[in-house]
Amino acid sequence: MSEQSNMAANPILAEFVRGNMVENKHRGAFCVVDEHGKVIASAGEVDAMIYPRSAIKSLQALALFQSGAVEKFELSDQDLALACASHKGEEFHVQGVSTFLAKIGMTAADLECGAHAPFGKEARKLLRNSGQQPTALHNNCSGKHTGMLAVAKALGVDPKGYIEREHPVQVLVRECVERVLEVPLTPDHCGRDGCSIPTWGAPLKSFAHAFAKMSSGSNALPAIYAAAGDRLFNAAASNAELVSGTNGFDTDAMKAFAGDLMLKVGADGVFCGALRSRNWGFALKCDDGNMDAAHAIVAGLLSAIGGNSEKVEAVLSAQKAQITKNWRGFEVGHMQSSGEIVSYF
Repeated sequence: MSEQSNMAANPILAEFVRGNMVENKHRGAFCVVDEHGKVIASAGEVDAMIYPRSAIKSLQALALFQSGAVEKFELSDQDLALACASHKGEEFHVQGVSTFLAKIGMTAADLECGAHAPFGKEARKLLRNSGQQPTALHNNCSGKHTGMLAVAKALGVDPKGYIEREHPVQVLVRECVERVLEVPLTPDHCGRDGCSIPTWGAPLKSFAHAFAKMSSGSNALPAIYAAAGDRLFNAAASNAELVSGTNGFDTDAMKAFAGDLMLKVGADGVFCGALRSRNWGFALKCDDGNMDAAHAIVAGLLSAIGGNSEKVEAVLSAQKAQITKNWRGFEVGHMQSSGEIVSYF
């Protein structure tokens, strides 16, 4: 029997409606926490272990500061935003990562994230029409991997194999994340992420609290981490297109919140972030990993905690009710966040 098998079912936080009937129901959990660990609102089993995937790239990027890479290579806010990014492989992403690599004396051949076609539809079309093949630069995690190469160079270690759990780079990344979470990351809850680096499991609530502390510059953090959190969140919010891409939800939401929001998606239904004016951190996981449902849930959550302007609500409403059309262009249904989300506050 699994460790979570005795837990009650998480609540339904999103639904897909077709015609006049709910066709699919998506359960999940979320937690909103302040810098002191006080729970502002929550739903579901917030102490359950999750893999945060790419949602915590900003926490992993703390190793750039701890290793001295930021100073050694005079990393810009654009470099730091790319280190936190899950980008669409657009030309400005590829150029940005190339510039970052050159700054640390490395090339795309040193990246160990693998190659895939750009996630952005237009970027994918342009690459195909050019007759070129995707490279590791187009990988949506290439910025994070470049940051990890920078850590290796700053530490003075052989960068080869930097994706492996026992490599000094991953040891330091793990230590940084562990320090902010204030919970141990153990091999009992560890897997390999889509881009090949380790992903460590921890309670959902711990990730929410980590983002609150990073947002506030909490005294619970070492001074270097507090300063790093502020710079990383500023870099991401002010370079939102680098973090996500043109018309990406993370991009549009951070721009709409005008610097007050740090938001990062993770694969298989995860989001983490912070509402910076309140020093609130949040984390959520859609149980079945459905990304449309996760987008609907986080939009409903953001609407409940900070949707206080017309511009913000315009961005969120498109995700709170995502229209699906068939090949004929007929509207056949929509994914929506549960109206009950606001009741948890």
